[in-house]
Amino acid sequence: MMEFRPIEPLWDSLSQPAQPAGQNPAGSLFASVFQSAIQNVRDTNAQQVELEYQLATGQIDNPALVTTAASKASTAALLLMEMRNKAVDTYNELMRISL
Repeated sequence: MMEFRPIEPLWDSLSQPAQPAGQNPAGSLFASVFQSAIQNVRDTNAQQVELEYQLATGQIDNPALVTTAASKASTAALLLMEMRNKAVDTYNELMRISL
């Protein structure tokens, strides 16, 4: 049976590694959030594929598990795309600032 976990914010689950001198901790947090989102997309997609295979081979009887996994994978991909879009929009806004 599939276990449901509560939704956790990405930044609470990240551990901050020791920062070398001269490195910006905010930049590494930014990269860590994106890496975590990318890994989440990979994991949810792999889970969806595995459940689809199990349903097709008759190993599970509940198609709701497959539907839930597909929904989670879709939501994770949409979240990643929105994060990317917001980051690009922010970058473009910063580029428009004249000094």
